[in-house]
Amino acid sequence: MTWFRAMWYVTSQKNGASALGLQRVLGLGSYETAWTWLHKLRRAMVRPDRDRLKGWIEVDETLVGGLEEGVSGRETESKALVVIAAEADGPGIGRIRMRVIEDASAASLHPFVQDCVEPGSTLHTDGWQGYSGLDKKGYPREVTLLRGRRKEASILMPRVHRIAGLLKRWLLGTHQGAVAPQHLSYYLDEFTFRFNRRKSKSRGKLFFRLLQQSVGTSPKTYDTIIGRSKPAKQTAQQVGVWGESRGYPLDTFIR
Repeated sequence: MTWFRAMWYVTSQKNGASALGLQRVLGLGSYETAWTWLHKLRRAMVRPDRDRLKGWIEVDETLVGGLEEGVSGRETESKALVVIAAEADGPGIGRIRMRVIEDASAASLHPFVQDCVEPGSTLHTDGWQGYSGLDKKGYPREVTLLRGRRKEASILMPRVHRIAGLLKRWLLGTHQGAVAPQHLSYYLDEFTFRFNRRKSKSRGKLFFRLLQQSVGTSPKTYDTIIGRSKPAKQTAQQVGVWGESRGYPLDTFIR
C-alpha cells in the first residue's frame, strides 16, 4: 500500500517530487529510503519498446550545469552534455526524447537519432558536423546555420530550446540544482515521462502506467544505484545522496 501511495504522489505532483517531500508525505523514517524509492520509480518510467518520434523533429544539444569558465561552444569540463529531440505538433511540441552523451561527435549523436527517431522523419538541426551523414541513414535534414546567431537560436529552433529551459528550471526548482552526474539520465527519464503526458486529463492513467511499467522493471538495491559494490558504514557526506536533494555544494554534483 505504501508503494501505491508513493506512485500516486509522484504522478500527481505537477513539478515532480523530491525525496524530502516523499519522506514527509509517506512518513518514512529514513531519507535514504525515500531517495532510493524515487530512483527505483525513475527506472520504470521508460519502456524499452516505446515508439520512436516521427514527422518533423528538432534536434540539438544543451549543457546542464553551472557556469563554466574557459570553455566555449560544445566544449565542457564539468557539465553534462544532453541531446534533445522534440517532435513538432503544429506550432507546438509533441513528444520528446533526451540522452546524456559523452561528446557531440557523430559517434554519440547518430545512435541517439537512430534509437529515438523513426527513419524517414525530417530532422531540423544546426550546421554542426556531428549530424552530417544522417541523411544517408534515412533521415533527411533541414539545416539552420546558427554560427554567429546564437542569440536567435531560441527563435530559429524554438522547441528544443523551450525543452532545455524547462528541464533546467525543473532541476533547479524541484531538485535544487543538485543532481549527481551519474544519476542525471534517470532524472531525464522522469522529465520525459512527465512532459510526454502533460496533456493527460487523468492522473489515474499516469499512476496506472507507472504501476504497469514498475512490474516489468528489474529490482535495484540502494548499493547498486549509488554504485557501491559492498555495503559500508558511511557518513551522510560520504554517501552523497543526502546532499543531492538538499542542495549541499558537494563537488561531485552538477551545479
